[in-house]
Amino acid sequence: MSEPLLVIDGIDKNFGGVQAVKGLSFSIKPAEVIGLIGPNGSGKSTSVNLISGTLPVSAGSIQFAGRSVNALNISERVPLGLTRTFQTTALFAECTVLEQVLTAGHTSFVTAPWAAVLRTKAAREEEARQRAKAHELLQFVGLADVADQLTSAISSAQQRLLMIASALASDPKLVLLDEPAAGMVAKERKELSRLIMGIRDRGIAVLVIEHHMGLIMEVCERIVVLNFGQKIAEGTPAEIRANPAVIDAYLGGAH
Repeated sequence: MSEPLLVIDGIDKNFGGVQAVKGLSFSIKPAEVIGLIGPNGSGKSTSVNLISGTLPVSAGSIQFAGRSVNALNISERVPLGLTRTFQTTALFAECTVLEQVLTAGHTSFVTAPWAAVLRTKAAREEEARQRAKAHELLQFVGLADVADQLTSAISSAQQRLLMIASALASDPKLVLLDEPAAGMVAKERKELSRLIMGIRDRGIAVLVIEHHMGLIMEVCERIVVLNFGQKIAEGTPAEIRANPAVIDAYLGGAH
């Protein structure tokens, strides 16, 4: 049995007198797809911000790839292999789709910055590798046909796919997808489901934070449920669907 890639152990987050997350613990194995769900205000977004390094924890520990990352911010966690997308699209409007992915992949460059400035042979070869990698990622997420369009000119669903390609550009071990299906129609969600499974098949773990339960139930091996900042359940989709506490807090009688 493989060792966990990510271990969340009793993390808290306080904002003044408000405790947004309390004693949250769970783990993710390599190439595992985990869902994080809960009602609005349950602490999902805060939890993702803590895991990604966007916010520091107030207490508890986060271990990633065998080391503590509590003291590291988001930019310091990305080179370790921990990346994320955001609920709102965070793209460079003046860049093309291809340029966006190239920019996002800068942390995986192996040549020194001075070599790029001097256009050395190694730098030119590195640039060619990065461009080939960016094209492959756009093909993977289904955006190869719009590679030369501005990021501001593509649809909102395509922008969400572009954020995923950008997150993958840094060669992550774990990617956090924050509401990736927002604004998508049924056909687009089905394509997203296949994409998430494809990411897993590449050996990359995925944490999906999503309101659309059909997507969560389809792609996730395990699901963690939050309510009022605390974990109230964890299990397989079938276990979560039948859990009385989850039904009462989130799913409702219709589920």
